[in-house]
Amino acid sequence: MATSRYKALVDAFARDIRTGRLAPGVRLPTHRGLATREGIAVVTATRVYAELETMGLVSREQGRGTFVRDIAVPAGHGIDQQAVATDAVDLNFNYPSLPGQADLLRQALREVATSGDLDSLLRYQPHQGRPQDRASIARHLGRRGITADADRILITNGAQHGLAVTVMAALKPGDVVAVDALTYSGFKVLAHAFHLDLEPIPVTTDGPDLDVLEKLCATRPVRAIYTMPTLHNPLGWVMSAPDRNRLVGIARRYGPLLIEDASYAYLVEDPPPPLVTTAPDVTVHVSGLSKSVATGLRVGFVVAPAATVPSLERAIRATTWNTPALTVAITCRWLDDGTVDRLEARKREDAKARQRLARQELAGLPLISHPASYFAWLPLPDDARADRLTASLARQHISVSTAEPFTTSVHTPQAIRLALGSTDPDSLRSTLRTVRRVAIEDAYL
Repeated sequence: MATSRYKALVDAFARDIRTGRLAPGVRLPTHRGLATREGIAVVTATRVYAELETMGLVSREQGRGTFVRDIAVPAGHGIDQQAVATDAVDLNFNYPSLPGQADLLRQALREVATSGDLDSLLRYQPHQGRPQDRASIARHLGRRGITADADRILITNGAQHGLAVTVMAALKPGDVVAVDALTYSGFKVLAHAFHLDLEPIPVTTDGPDLDVLEKLCATRPVRAIYTMPTLHNPLGWVMSAPDRNRLVGIARRYGPLLIEDASYAYLVEDPPPPLVTTAPDVTVHVSGLSKSVATGLRVGFVVAPAATVPSLERAIRATTWNTPALTVAITCRWLDDGTVDRLEARKREDAKARQRLARQELAGLPLISHPASYFAWLPLPDDARADRLTASLARQHISVSTAEPFTTSVHTPQAIRLALGSTDPDSLRSTLRTVRRVAIEDAYL
């Protein structure tokens, strides 16, 4: 009888939410209130809300209650790129591109087509990457202040693949990984797929709360710390040199592996040294060229401790055997002839211009961002609903992300992330004006 009653309540709530009888943003009764109203046990009421949350119909907020979601916004919006409508201005994903990049690709293809080693590109490549290609990447990293032997470098299908093979090589299901309470959504996807136990670390305006992190490492068997010290996504901070040194000290004292994600680091001029330069023996450094060159290129690289390289190599073999030789050949030409350096410099200026534009058009709103990043974080008032604002913007053909895909803690903040790098500047200006107007109407009035 209890099972049928539980199912009946789930079905009734689902029907009322989907038909609009329960409007988005409505606060549902407390677990105890629902139990009293329906004559069921509190544990059954908890189970009802848990299933509704799994179905993407409600969201639970610690200390506030359970709220009806706006189902016009897909659950986890910001992770699945297919969630972006084809007629929407995309402020959800970043794929920054500059005028003339297609011509660069045409020229590179012509050069590769007339090269003497074209036949070699048709064969299997070493899992780690060809020595000459890894040497090109080592020279590129050296210009970023990272001294690494080519033998410690592995070529991957983008930075996300680099993170995936790192997880496969270094961690196992159930392992505890410390992450920021707001972190890169792609790492959350990996953690779910590989059944990792993510422990959220509160974030400050300048980085993770290292006191909390150290206490966690002292009390739990933390196997890895995932971090973005240079240009955090989504909050945009750059960790100071003293905090980096303390983070390395924590890793050395308690033994977790540092997983350093540097996907957006190229946008920051003269940052403190990367973790891998200070602690190469306990750091896996992951980066790539998807943001700095092109998302379709899918070339990434991992710098790892020598002892970790064989297991990373096996993970590459298991997932893709080797990175496609043609794209690597183009990439290494661009690394060696300065094309990548020039593109990165131009994109730094482009990102700065877009941040200035965002500050102008969203003036008066509490925007959080780095002055040279391709994204911005907009916190909302406590009584506002990010899913409602996101749905309102979707009706204006503007796609943004809520905080949900970035959140690792129980409490999901009411905020949206704005990706600034995927539309032309004129369209971005007019779109941000609409974002400001709708945000004020929906959240700030």
